Formats: sequence, C-alpha cells, structure tokens
Amino acid sequence: MAIEFVVNALIPARPIEVYDAWLNSAAHTTMTGSPASISPAVGTAFTAWDGYIQGRNLELEPGRRIVESWRTTEFKEDEPDSHVEITLEAIGEQTKLMLHHSNLPAHGRKYPKGWLDAYFMPMEKYFSGHPFPSSITD
Repeated sequence: MAIEFVVNALIPARPIEVYDAWLNSAAHTTMTGSPASISPAVGTAFTAWDGYIQGRNLELEPGRRIVESWRTTEFKEDEPDSHVEITLEAIGEQTKLMLHHSNLPAHGRKYPKGWLDAYFMPMEKYFSGHPFPSSITD
C-alpha cells in the first residue's frame, strides 16, 4: 500500500526566490550541499543528492507550484515513481512551503525526516541562517 505525508516549512525568502533556487542546478547544489542537475522546464529530468534522487518536472507554476515524479536509488525497479507536489505561499516576506509526497512504497516512511534534514534545514541556512518552524503530517 502506497504511503503519503505532508511536510511544511516557513522559509525566509519570497516564493519566487525559493522556486528559482529549487529549479536551478547551481543554487540547488549550494542550497542542499550536494550535487544537483535540474532546470525550470516541464518534462525535463533532474537528479539531486549526487544521483541518489531522480525524477522529472511534471508541472511548474513560477513562484507558486512545482510537481515532480520522484524516486531514489532505494526504489526497486518495479516500484513506480512517487509524486512530489510543492506549493509556495507568501506569508509577509517569507514563504510557507508545503510539500506533499505521495505514492511512496513502505520504505518511504523515512523520507519526511529526510526532507527536513536534507532540504528544509539547509534551505533555511541558504536563505538566512535562522531557525524556522516546520511540521510533518501523515
């Protein structure tokens, strides 16, 4: 049975800045601290975390929404890609980032913590270096 979860974070940057950094290879690499190859075009493939993550951009709404197919090297060949939907909402000068990760195999239960540790905490440092509130919901 596929699992899903939602991870939220408040990032000290405008939505378009978060969007642009996510979809730029150099910024994504700097932001996460690990090599990434990504572009802001629908249908293009991407890799992150030095090839550990692979996927494809499915839908893009600049400054508002990113939808990706997503898998790691831990997925079995016969397991389908999971689905990541990121929505960005301005809250004053900050961005509420909501990441909905769905269609994950059972071994995906560890990924909520992975998003916080490998993405949202480094993003916070990348944009400002101050702590931020975040949450995970099933």
